[in-house]
Amino acid sequence: MPRGSPELTKSRKEEIMQACRQLYESRTFKEITLKDIGKITSFSRPSIYNYFETKEEIFLGIFEEEYVLWTEDLQRITDDNDRLTREEIAEEIAKTLAKRKLLLKLLSVNLYDMEEHSRMERLVSFKKAYGNSRDVLAGLIKKFYPRISSKELDQFVFTFLPYLHGVYPYAFATEKQIEAMEKAEIRYYKTTIEDLVYTGLLKILPEK
Repeated sequence: MPRGSPELTKSRKEEIMQACRQLYESRTFKEITLKDIGKITSFSRPSIYNYFETKEEIFLGIFEEEYVLWTEDLQRITDDNDRLTREEIAEEIAKTLAKRKLLLKLLSVNLYDMEEHSRMERLVSFKKAYGNSRDVLAGLIKKFYPRISSKELDQFVFTFLPYLHGVYPYAFATEKQIEAMEKAEIRYYKTTIEDLVYTGLLKILPEK
């Protein structure tokens, strides 16, 4: 384990994750290596192993942070409003996810790789962040739908969260994908994260 205070350890982990975020803007998950990450940080590749054993653990750490940030935004919706209409709920949640492009990108690709090649302690920490976001989302819906049954609430949560796995690819099709669709004579529909989430929510939120 690395020496130093918890604050120093946290700072070093964040530096490594920030370098990975930077690389992920222009490279794919598979293209990024620990050597690449070391080149744009103050760490050598062996030093990175003091904090993360695999590339997948670094991505899982980023993923966890994204869930924490989304959870905070969901909690603010719950805390700052006494009443919201069905459309307002959809709009507010959609806005939180429009800010979380990276979360949706990570959801759509390589989730299994990240989980399979991470230590159990890292995976448990990530699952706690995911579980907290799920609980806060359920709490939000429960507040604005006080008569919703447990079954209906579970149906909403476990319909909406899997839906999010497909949002990023539809909002951010690559040039190659668009070209292929044109050649296959499939109409490309340009949309955004906010529009996809808002529209999806209106399909599954119960009428008030």
